[in-house]
Amino acid sequence: MPHTTRAGPLSAVLGLALGCLALGPALGWGFVLVQDMVFVPDPAFSRFTFGLAGGAPRVVPSDAVVTALASVFPAELVQKAILLGIFVLGCSGAALLVPAGFLGARLVAGAYYVWNPYVAERLLMGQWALLLGYAGLPWVVRAVRAGRGLLPAVLPAAVGGFAAMTVTALTALPVAGRRGVRVGVVLLAVSLPWLLLALLRPGGLSGDPVGVDAFAARADGPFGAVGSLLSLGGIWNAHAVPAGYETAAGSVARLALAVAGIVGFVLMKDRPRGLGVAAAIGFGIACLGVTEPGRVAFRWLVEVWGGFAVFRDAQQFVAPLALLAALGLGALTEKALTEKAPTEKVLTEKAGRWAGLMALVPLAVLPTMAWGGAGALRAVSYPESWSQAREVIRRDPRPGDVLVLPFESYRRFPWNGDRAVLDPAQRYFAVPGRNVVAGDSVRVGNMVVGAEDTRAREVERVLEAPSPDLAAAGFRYVVIDAGTPAERQRFEGWLSGASLLVAIDDLRLYRLDG
Repeated sequence: MPHTTRAGPLSAVLGLALGCLALGPALGWGFVLVQDMVFVPDPAFSRFTFGLAGGAPRVVPSDAVVTALASVFPAELVQKAILLGIFVLGCSGAALLVPAGFLGARLVAGAYYVWNPYVAERLLMGQWALLLGYAGLPWVVRAVRAGRGLLPAVLPAAVGGFAAMTVTALTALPVAGRRGVRVGVVLLAVSLPWLLLALLRPGGLSGDPVGVDAFAARADGPFGAVGSLLSLGGIWNAHAVPAGYETAAGSVARLALAVAGIVGFVLMKDRPRGLGVAAAIGFGIACLGVTEPGRVAFRWLVEVWGGFAVFRDAQQFVAPLALLAALGLGALTEKALTEKAPTEKVLTEKAGRWAGLMALVPLAVLPTMAWGGAGALRAVSYPESWSQAREVIRRDPRPGDVLVLPFESYRRFPWNGDRAVLDPAQRYFAVPGRNVVAGDSVRVGNMVVGAEDTRAREVERVLEAPSPDLAAAGFRYVVIDAGTPAERQRFEGWLSGASLLVAIDDLRLYRLDG
């Protein structure tokens, strides 16, 4: 078949082009801060980086890798390289996983794998670490089938950590078949950085069963939660859904494209063995979360061990279904080309035109993924007040931790366009010798998922007092970076005897001298 040797470089270029189109204003100078995506300038290694502070070790080892890279390159460039790398790695991997055939068919598979509701919603959710593992998924399947090269193929998921490795294991083990033990040993070995911390941390790893209901898949179209999952959507956070999802035409098109990919996979002659099983298992796990018996089972698992909280956000497990559908669309494209061309010469002439049109279908079905999710992703710069406060904390030789108020997980800063983001303070103000303690509970509608961090739960009890003794609780500094006027007035009452060192715009830094 023609042009197959060029599939790798051309699919990588296609992935880069799609990444630039998807990110748009996010590629400007500065940082994209949205939902769970938090990067900071000049990050420092801390106990939080290595999962020794905070909740479950979900940032292990992704934060350590970013911190190491940011010691060589500007952190702004590190973030953009990672985000673009997701598109390049995912597109080229899916393209090369299509059985050797027409280049156009491979490009169609690569385009759909990185341009679909799963990627769009997880990108708006800021879950770059999970998407890094998702991008490496076709490479893992390819390595398992070939029986070699598994360790480098699994590195993106290993960097992604907790959820990325769980999704990868769910996909790789069914594909491995009789080689499952060897594959399992490799997956276990690269999971040790976060797995050991989760198993051996003092006090164990706790999880709030409320999260099962809070993070269950939800309908983002007219076909219900199951139909949304089949369309590769259904994320729990309504703010992470691209604009225009409410239209019936768009919902029908997204579902039809996914179903067409599934049909195409069934018709493939040389499809990856075991991938269908992995996709069925992942889809089943996601669907369990929308049934009451399934949620009961997940709640029980979370109560048994907090590490099972990875199943709360069960929609993430439709990743192998996305890969299956992408390969199926590539197969359908090749089938359509061969049926329309009576001779090899005619086929070669028409292949480029047909494949080009087919590769544009995912973009036409999901146009609002373009330009940073229709403007939802934009790069911003941290205010000067943040760097001033960090420098004050860094220069102080006296011991004591840093408390961040309000004591909640997510913030909406005016300088960040009022987009919700996991408070960057825990990473930004981390300096050697100090822990930064921030709220660990998560509000979802009228539900509150309790804190996983033991220290955060202790601080919650301290803050319940009318006049909490923060110095006695081990704090040297208090950072106030958000809050309503009433909350700020209450905080100022608590800190009436403290020294106000930085008061610029909305940020206040207090030092407790007691």
